[in-house]
Amino acid sequence: MSKTKILNIDSLSLQNFDEDAELIPLMTPEDEEEINNESLPESLPILPLRNTVLFPGVVIPITAGRDKSIKLIKEASNGGKIIGVVSQKDETVEDPTATDINKVGTVARILRVLQMPDGNTTVIIQGKKRFEIDSIIAEEPYFKATIKEVPEARPDKENEEFDAIIASIKELALQIIKESPNIPSEASFAIKNIESSSFLINFISSNLNLDLKEKQALLENNDLKERALATLRFMNVEFQRLTLQKDIQSKVKLDLDQQQREYFLHQQMKTIQEELGGNSSETEIEDMRQRAKKKKWSKKVKEHFEKELGKIQRMNPQVAEYSIQRNYLDLFLELPWNEFSKDSFDLKRAQKILDRDHYGLEDVKRRIIEYLAVLKLRNDMKSPILCLYGPPGVGKTSLGKSIAEAIGREYVRMSLGGLRDEAEIRGHRKTYIGAMPGRIIQSVKKAGKSNPVFILDEIDKLSVSHSGDPSSAMLEVLDPEQNNEFYDNFLEVGYDLSKVMFIATANNLSTIQPALRDRMEIINVTGYTIEEKVEIAKRHLLPKQLEEHGLKKKDLLIGKRELEKIVEGYTRESGVRSLEKQIAKMVRHAAKSIAMEEEYNVKVTVDDVEDVLGPPRMERDKYENNDVAGVVTGLAWTSVGGDILFIEAILSKGKGSLNITGNLGQVMKESATIAMEYIKSNAEDLGINPEVFDKYNVHMHVPEGATPKDGPSAGITMLTSLVSLFTQRKVKKSIAMTGEITLRGKVLPVGGIKEKILAAKRARIKEIILCEDNRKDIEEIKQEYLKGLTFHYVREMREVIDIAVTKQKVKNAKNL
Repeated sequence: MSKTKILNIDSLSLQNFDEDAELIPLMTPEDEEEINNESLPESLPILPLRNTVLFPGVVIPITAGRDKSIKLIKEASNGGKIIGVVSQKDETVEDPTATDINKVGTVARILRVLQMPDGNTTVIIQGKKRFEIDSIIAEEPYFKATIKEVPEARPDKENEEFDAIIASIKELALQIIKESPNIPSEASFAIKNIESSSFLINFISSNLNLDLKEKQALLENNDLKERALATLRFMNVEFQRLTLQKDIQSKVKLDLDQQQREYFLHQQMKTIQEELGGNSSETEIEDMRQRAKKKKWSKKVKEHFEKELGKIQRMNPQVAEYSIQRNYLDLFLELPWNEFSKDSFDLKRAQKILDRDHYGLEDVKRRIIEYLAVLKLRNDMKSPILCLYGPPGVGKTSLGKSIAEAIGREYVRMSLGGLRDEAEIRGHRKTYIGAMPGRIIQSVKKAGKSNPVFILDEIDKLSVSHSGDPSSAMLEVLDPEQNNEFYDNFLEVGYDLSKVMFIATANNLSTIQPALRDRMEIINVTGYTIEEKVEIAKRHLLPKQLEEHGLKKKDLLIGKRELEKIVEGYTRESGVRSLEKQIAKMVRHAAKSIAMEEEYNVKVTVDDVEDVLGPPRMERDKYENNDVAGVVTGLAWTSVGGDILFIEAILSKGKGSLNITGNLGQVMKESATIAMEYIKSNAEDLGINPEVFDKYNVHMHVPEGATPKDGPSAGITMLTSLVSLFTQRKVKKSIAMTGEITLRGKVLPVGGIKEKILAAKRARIKEIILCEDNRKDIEEIKQEYLKGLTFHYVREMREVIDIAVTKQKVKNAKNL
C-alpha cells in the first residue's frame, strides 16, 4: 500500500496531503446507499488523469496544470460540481484524444478547490459511481461525453465467504501498515473504522502499489466478490515483498561492518557526483578504452592491457587495489610506446651547437659527431652507452643538453648520487600499496618519447644497501643487447629502451662496478688549461652571471689578463665551478655599486680583482728553489685536477730507520720503501757510501699533512729525493716528474697526465720526466698547451737520476 498522493494531472508530482484529511469523513454504508440510488446524468465533462485511477468513495487531491483541465474544474466548480474522471492509457501523452482514454471511469464530486501559493490549482475530489463512456460529444474546450451506468454484481449480505474475504483484507491491510515504513501507523485507524465492504475494497485498491493497468482492471471488474479476491491477491504479494525486504534488511544489518558502511556512503557520493557532472568509474574505463585505440602497441602489450582493463571492470571502486590498478593503466596509456622524435642529421648544425655551448672537449664532440654520422648512414643503429669521465665542473652534465638539442631529441636527467634502493631503478611490484614504476620508466614517460637523450648523472656514486644493489639493476638498462625488453616490476611487461641515448657521467671510474663499466664507452673529459678557462669565462661564465644579476654587458668589462689573474690566484680545479663563483663575486660587487649609486671601475683591473676577492690564495703552486738536498717537485692527480707536490727528505744520526709522514696511503709508503731498497742495492753504482745507511735515519715528508695522499706516481720523485739526500747534490732547477718504480729499476707509466702537465705549467715548471709509455698521452694534448715545456721520457730509474740530479753540491752540504 502507498502513501496518500496529490496528483498533478500534467506532471503527476506527488505531495503529501494530510493537513486537511481529518475534515473529510470516511464513507459510511448510508452514504454508499445514497450514492447507489442516485441516477447518473446523460452527459458529463470528462477529466483525464495521467497515472492514477479514481475508485468510488475514495477522496484524492489532484493538481491541475493543463489549460483544458483548469477550465473544466472552474466551470464544474461553479456549476453542479459533478465530473467524470477517467485514466489515460498512456501517461506520456500530453494532449490526449478520445482514443487515448479508458472507457470505464468514476463519476466524481468536487469537494474543494484550492489556489496554491505557486499559482497551481489543487482540487479535492471524491469518487461516487462507476460509469462507461457511450460517446464523445465534444473535445473542446474539454472532453464531454454521454455516459451510461456500469452494473455491479454484489454478493448476498449473509455470504460467509465474502465476509471472510473482507475480514482477511482488513487483517492483511493492518499487517501491511505495520510492516511498511512508508505508511503512517494512523492509517490503521482508518481501516478499522471503514464499515462499507465495497468502500474498503475501493480504498485499499486505490492505495496499493500497482501500475495503472492493474488498477484499471480492478475498476472495470463488475463482480465485487471477484474484485475483493483480486485485491486480496495483490495485498498478499505486497505483504510477502515487505516481509522479504524486512528479512533481507535484517540480515544485511547484522553483516554491515565499517567497510560496507563506507561502501554505501561512497556509492551515494558517486551518485551525487554523477548528478553534479562528475565522472563515474564506468566513464573512466570507457575513456581508457578510447585512449588505448590510439596507442602504437604490439599485440602482446595490447592483450596485456585488455586483460588488466578487464580486471578493473570487475573491481569494486572503493577497494585499495582499485586506485593501484587505475594508476597502472594510466601509466600504460601515458608511456610513449613506439613514439619517437625524428633525429636531425644536419651534422654541421650539430657541430655548431656543440661548439657554441662547450669550449674545448674536442674528443667528446668528435665522438658525438661520429655517432651521428653512423646513425645517419644506417638509420637503425642501437644507441651507444657513453660515459663521460672526468673531474667536477668540466661540463659533463651540460654536454647532454647540447647533444639533445643538436640531434633534436627530448632531454631527461636522472641523478644517481646516493641511490641505494634497487626499486628506484626497477620499480615496485604493483601488489604493494603506494607502488610506483622505477625512475627509468618515469623519466621516459616524462620525456614523452621513447628515444630521449638520457643523462645518468654521477653513476659512480651508486651505493649498495640492504635494499639491493642499484648498480646491478643498471646492467640491464645499459646493455644494448638486453634493454630492448627492459623489465620494470611495476610495468610487468618489457619496454624498449634500445633507442634511448644513455650518457652517464662519473668522477671516478674505480668505484663503478666492473660489469657496468664494461657496458659503457668511456670518454675522458679532461680538465681545462688556463687559456681554456679564460676563454670559457669570457664566452660563457661572465655573460651568464651578468644576466643572472640583472646587469648589462656594458656594466662590467673583465679583460683576459684579469680573468687569468682570477684563474691562477683564486681557483684550483680542473673544471670551472669555482671560477664561476669568483666571477659572480665580481659581478655582485658591480651590482651593489650600481644599486647604491657608488663609483666603480667598469673596466676591471688586476688591483680591482684583489680588492674584491682579497689576496691571491693559490700561490703555493709556485716552484721552490733547489738549494736544499732532498727536495724534489712531483706531479699529482686529484679529484679536482692536477697539482704539484714537494717531496722532502732529511738525515739525522741514528741506526738507519726510514720514517714517512704527510698523511700518506699504503701504496705511497710502499713507493718510498721500494726507492730506499733500490738505492741500498745500487749504492756503489750511485756513488753512495753504503755505511751511511746504518749511521743515519731518513725522514721523508710530503707537505700539507692534512690532505690525504696515495698512489704510485710519486715513486721516481721519492727516488730522486733520496739520491739527492745521500749524495748531497742539487736537483736540476725547474724540473718535475711523475712515474711508478719497481725493485728492478724500471719506471712504469701513470695516469692523469694532462691534469699533471697543466699543473706543471701553472707552477712555471720547464722540464718534466715521464715514463716512455706516457709519450702517447702527451701526443694527445694540443701543442699550444705544451709551449715552454721539455719532456724527458725514461724507462730506467738510472735515467731519472742522470737527468734530475746534477753534479753540483748543495749549499752547506753534509759530509757523510
